[in-house]
Amino acid sequence: MDKWTLFKKASRFQVIPVMLVPVILGALGAFVWKGVFHPFLFVITLIGAGAAHLFSNMVNDLWDYRSGTDTVARDTPDVISTNSGFLSGGVMPERTFASITWIMLGIAAVCGIGLALYSGWPVLVFGGLGGLIAYFYVAPPIQFGYRGKGMSEIAILLSFGILPVMGAYYVQTQEMSVQSVLLSLPVGLLTTLVLFNHHFLHWQADRQAGKNTLVVVWGEERALRFSKALLYLAYASVLVCVADGALPIYGLLALFTAVPLYQAYTKLGKHNPSPAYLPLMGASMKASIRCGIVMSAALLLQGIIS
Repeated sequence: MDKWTLFKKASRFQVIPVMLVPVILGALGAFVWKGVFHPFLFVITLIGAGAAHLFSNMVNDLWDYRSGTDTVARDTPDVISTNSGFLSGGVMPERTFASITWIMLGIAAVCGIGLALYSGWPVLVFGGLGGLIAYFYVAPPIQFGYRGKGMSEIAILLSFGILPVMGAYYVQTQEMSVQSVLLSLPVGLLTTLVLFNHHFLHWQADRQAGKNTLVVVWGEERALRFSKALLYLAYASVLVCVADGALPIYGLLALFTAVPLYQAYTKLGKHNPSPAYLPLMGASMKASIRCGIVMSAALLLQGIIS
């Protein structure tokens, strides 16, 4: 396996669109609402946000491994581990894995500082908040991803919705915008749904390891009801965006991306074996990305024809 392939697997590079799409949305908001677009700043924002996301993935694996959560998941029958397996499987030494993790943070920090020099210090606030959330999601002493009080869900909404959309918009315009917050909600809530649904794959192991996600705290049946509520809330926010003017009317096409995800829910009962949640997990990821792409296309079209 070559180094690039190793890196992609260790960092779970395939999920990076859930971070890049919000950045694209924020930049397109600036283009449509303010007639402003700086390609160089946009590229640096994409690189910085992408590196921050990969850091988040890897530091999550690092601390879940150190806390023993990943080892329990690996050794528990009938659960599906969602980590890269590079540490729990002994594929890569912890020291090497940690070095790559901090390199990703360094790239994100350099991009953030460069953007702040051009667009202003609030860029550092957006980036700094994202970095702190990524690290303390699983790192002691806070570990709010282990506490089961909804803190991790709020953190994901901020990190993969509000902060990247608002941040990308601010980089382009040097202005704050309520509309950018509205624009962030559909993809932010859908990505929150992705992270929430992945807990169903290994919630029994999480319980044994003391990782109190909402699925562990509430139980499978109640957590599944909440998961469906997040789905409805995410797509209701598309309607709010259109009603507010943050999206053009043809942005309603994003609602159709809910169909495969809704169908995945209909195949689940109140209690299900872990493998039964794999289609739901895949459908959640696709819905988040596809909804964001349709919203982006709608904004781009509006910007071109207006």
